[in-house]
Amino acid sequence: MEKSSHKLELLRRIAELEKKELWHLDVEDDPETYPLMPDQVDYLNEKLSSKIKNKIANRAGSRFFDKMIANRQLIIKEVRGIENFTAVSGGKLVTCNHFSVCDNYAVWVALRDHMDSKMLYKVIREGNYTNPPKPFGLIMRHCNTLPLSSQMATMKKFLRAVRTLLERGETILIYPEQSMWWNYRKPKPMQDGTFALSVQNKAPIVPVFITMEDSDVPDGDGFFVQAYTIHILPAIYPDPTLSNKEAKEAMKKQNYEAWVRVYEEFYQKPLVYGES
Repeated sequence: MEKSSHKLELLRRIAELEKKELWHLDVEDDPETYPLMPDQVDYLNEKLSSKIKNKIANRAGSRFFDKMIANRQLIIKEVRGIENFTAVSGGKLVTCNHFSVCDNYAVWVALRDHMDSKMLYKVIREGNYTNPPKPFGLIMRHCNTLPLSSQMATMKKFLRAVRTLLERGETILIYPEQSMWWNYRKPKPMQDGTFALSVQNKAPIVPVFITMEDSDVPDGDGFFVQAYTIHILPAIYPDPTLSNKEAKEAMKKQNYEAWVRVYEEFYQKPLVYGES
């Protein structure tokens, strides 16, 4: 199969960023964005218009991704460790490696039958809300998404919403690596934000790491569709005997090490950066 020049360029950029240890930078050419102001987002869907758009967006999103699953454009081979999710009661954060626009739906498929009819909330970057990539605009804005913002006032509103959702017993998916690298199989070092939220809200984290294998289905770009195995790992809790900073760092270390163990066991090789 002839490989897409765009995808080959993404792989080249990934190798370059990995070599420079610029883990938080995206390799895609993200659309231009503008600041998200507080009055532009209804995090908790309190307005009637937000409730209506939320229902429409979730139905549209499910149809879109379920069609991908039916056509084997999104393949979920196996879910391991669901008992680690169901063992945690109340509000929780779920961390996941980020390598595709489909990975959040894969997590939803893995968890949805174990969430007592609740939805999965997803933290997204500011630009994916203010100027989302086509054709995902409706989904990005209204499928229970929680956009970050460069505006302090909006972030205060975001933090209040996160606290409310966790107190309500909801599940929030967040990508601690920050960046999305296409089909990147290795765990990347993580940013602090996820773990600060956990410590501030005394909320557990359930780490999820998705491993990939080539399927027998070509993806149209000269590569094979990846078959996902979704690994749900034991929960990590903030240590109340530590300072907030120490607790945050401890959780970040535990999450990363848990991902590394899955990577090394599944792929049967040590994690080494700078090598394919």
